[in-house]
Amino acid sequence: MGKKILQINVKCEDPKVDFAEAYLPAAQSIADVKGLLWKVWFMDVEEKTAGGVYLFEDGASVKEYLGGPIVAAVGSNPALSDIEVKVSGVIVENSKITRGPID
Repeated sequence: MGKKILQINVKCEDPKVDFAEAYLPAAQSIADVKGLLWKVWFMDVEEKTAGGVYLFEDGASVKEYLGGPIVAAVGSNPALSDIEVKVSGVIVENSKITRGPID
């Protein structure tokens, strides 16, 4: 199976909302997701985009997360649009050499 990278990008419609502060309460719920090893959050204020890069133990964990309540809440939030989801495998040996946090 192997570890999987998930990247989710969203457009933030309301530039007045502090994305980091608004979604801080969700951080622990996401941290508790089965199979999640880590998530890095990102935001580009000028482009009004945000999202995250996640490392999961396996594809089944990614599938469960994408079908779960957290991602459903993102999809139903009227302040977020243009949701992009990408799932990729991890090239382990190369990532270890470049200090990728995959262990």
